[in-house]
Amino acid sequence: MFENLSEKLQRAFKNLRGQGRLNEENIQEALREIRLALLEADVNFKVVKDLIEHIGEKALGQEVMTALSPAEQVIKVVRDELIETLGRDTARFKFASQPPTVILMAGLQGSGKTTTSGKLAHWLKKGGHRPLLVSVDVYRPAAREQLKVVA
Repeated sequence: MFENLSEKLQRAFKNLRGQGRLNEENIQEALREIRLALLEADVNFKVVKDLIEHIGEKALGQEVMTALSPAEQVIKVVRDELIETLGRDTARFKFASQPPTVILMAGLQGSGKTTTSGKLAHWLKKGGHRPLLVSVDVYRPAAREQLKVVA
């Protein structure tokens, strides 16, 4: 999912970089592509609407910094707004006071649950924990084999 979103955002930025000068029209086109990319990634409509609105206001209203090209300035605005929307702080992982700590992975088919579970187990193992991965996917028995490979 994130790879697809990343590709679409990069395409929007690439189109901006190809412009000699930025104007309201190319910024609006880039915002349209960003909006579509976020919506296709199942980001909440209201979040997308607010994010695009803030990016548009800042991108159109800012003076271009001399160290950055106009396209880089728009990319910086998008990055800053994404950080502001998603949050700057990282939350600490909270373990149960008595083991085990249970983590349930739920999501749409193909959204990366198995891969993320493997990465999470690797991270926990590096931190001195002893993760146990259990597949309970009754619709996709191959998930168990995938967990073995990923873990």
